[in-house]
Amino acid sequence: MSFVLGVVLFALALLISVAWHEAGHMWAAQATGMKVRRYFIGFGPKLWSTTRPSRDGGVTEYGFKAIPAGGFCDIAGMTPYDEISEEDAPRAFYKQATWKRLIVLFAGPAQNFILGFVLVIVLGLGWGLPILGDQPVYVRTVECVAPSQNDKGDLAPCTGPAPAGQAGVQVGDRIVDVNGQKVTGSENLITAIQGASGTVTLTVERDGATRDIAVPVSQVQRMHQNSDGSLKSVTVGAVGVGLDPKTVEHYNAATIWEGAATFTGSIFVETFKALVSLPTKVVGLWHAVTGGQRDVDGPVSIVGASVIGGQAVERGYWDMFLGLLLSVNFFLGAFNLVPLLPLDGGHMAIAIYQSVRDRIRRLFGRPAAGPVDYYKLMPLTYAVVVVMGAFMVLTISADIINPIKVF
Repeated sequence: MSFVLGVVLFALALLISVAWHEAGHMWAAQATGMKVRRYFIGFGPKLWSTTRPSRDGGVTEYGFKAIPAGGFCDIAGMTPYDEISEEDAPRAFYKQATWKRLIVLFAGPAQNFILGFVLVIVLGLGWGLPILGDQPVYVRTVECVAPSQNDKGDLAPCTGPAPAGQAGVQVGDRIVDVNGQKVTGSENLITAIQGASGTVTLTVERDGATRDIAVPVSQVQRMHQNSDGSLKSVTVGAVGVGLDPKTVEHYNAATIWEGAATFTGSIFVETFKALVSLPTKVVGLWHAVTGGQRDVDGPVSIVGASVIGGQAVERGYWDMFLGLLLSVNFFLGAFNLVPLLPLDGGHMAIAIYQSVRDRIRRLFGRPAAGPVDYYKLMPLTYAVVVVMGAFMVLTISADIINPIKVF
């Protein structure tokens, strides 16, 4: 039952995120004197609507439609080809100053960024913020080195001093380098030590100072899991330290603002990387649909995200629920800024192009050339819509046939 509740809550949260995005366009348009004819949540047949006076002195129809898969804000005159009454013609979008159009277009993505930042603060105060990028690793224990491990994962008893302890490593030390290579997390550190022999140099941070410690490496037997899930016995290096990786940073009401700003900056960087790498994920999605292994770092659809959100709620991981939701909002905002029609970024690119073009024309004593001909851009727009639709279908198919397994 809690799983179903989680799925419904996450889907509802996504719907609210889209509605919040469209509300940003609406409020900005009304504030800059444009005519907003309709604001609806959902698509398809109308379920309910009402008309209300808007802040621009006009009337806007608000309502809900039958298919809860998004929403829209109908601003009069988005292109010169929109049908518009003579009364509303002066307030048509395409007739407004460039700065007004850019504000209206950016207001939608900005709402997602604002909502994402609010969720970052909630997550940071309630559960702490995950450390993105390099994660600090501390020494939790200094112990003897077990010579072997059985196929159940149990280590054999051991006695005697710990190699790391004898060399000078202490509980609480932060390990920052291994043989001059930066430690980016516990897995990176374990891999480096297991592949070492003879002596390994650990650079540790203690009391604000760093020091290099040469630690003798013991060769031991451990069980290694193959890609197919089977186990095999391997010989690896060990130095006798138990690790305490720090994956979450905790904050209070005074420190959350700086932490949230830093975390949000990191989210923007990761979102940009995800956008750039999106085309390269198509092959992986196709392999997942046709029986291959699903990439856990690959894209997910609304279906997949809602299922993961439901699984998180089912297990009580509300921090994961919020983290996924804020990531979706940052991605939604950034994706809409891509300079391709029909996205907000495409309309912004046209507005900027038109402004620059007319400025250049004025320099040569020529009049403004008028609105950009959207009809000439329709083939490219249709191509973008087809590609986006195909990618969405492929992602949904992968989420149904071969979903990402978080738990």
